[in-house]
Amino acid sequence: MTIQCIVKSIEPLASNTYRILLHPETPVAFKAGQYLTVVMGEKDKRPFSIASSPCRHQGELELHIGAAEHNAYAIEVVDIMQKSLDDGSKVNIEAPHGDAWIREDSDRPLLLIAGGTGFSYVRSILDHCIAQNNSKNIYLYWGARDECQLYAIEELNDIASNHSNIHFIPVVEQADSSWQGKTGNVLAAIDEDFDLLDDYDIYIAGRFEMAGAAREQFTQSKGAKSEQMFADAYAFI
Repeated sequence: MTIQCIVKSIEPLASNTYRILLHPETPVAFKAGQYLTVVMGEKDKRPFSIASSPCRHQGELELHIGAAEHNAYAIEVVDIMQKSLDDGSKVNIEAPHGDAWIREDSDRPLLLIAGGTGFSYVRSILDHCIAQNNSKNIYLYWGARDECQLYAIEELNDIASNHSNIHFIPVVEQADSSWQGKTGNVLAAIDEDFDLLDDYDIYIAGRFEMAGAAREQFTQSKGAKSEQMFADAYAFI
């Protein structure tokens, strides 16, 4: 279903990363963890996770778009959004898409894994769980190149401080001397922290190769069950 949207705002979150708020002319019913596509052309529809949660998005859809200089695919979308914001024109989206939405009927604890702006996917799930007063243990691992890319770190630390069931573990590849958290690869950090993952529902967003490596690594060495692992990437790899 194609829906016209007004671009409400664009703001930088980190270097080359932007928060974009869209107001759709027709309300979009979606599940936490689904995505939309930005229609660039008849055969050019580009997917982005919906960062807002379905229970309190107030009619607006939030996107986090990483548009580094080498990523023309995303830069072109940000440029279209900026043009629409400037001249009042509308952008077209199609939504909702994706089967990697949260399984609310499950009683298992959650392991949320994000690489870079894949955080937008797990943010929707986390916020939905908080709004629903979900008491299950939730472990959120967010991997990034450096601390500057962890644009919501203060918000997440506050959430973890105020909810005893929520555990936030940031992981950076390149750390300076002031960094107090984990360093290296986010999947390696999880491998180190968990003996078994058979009792977890695992939700993953990031590069396809990361999602593929997580499924292979965790099912083989940590007892994770592939039917309890969810990622949009799994529809394609």
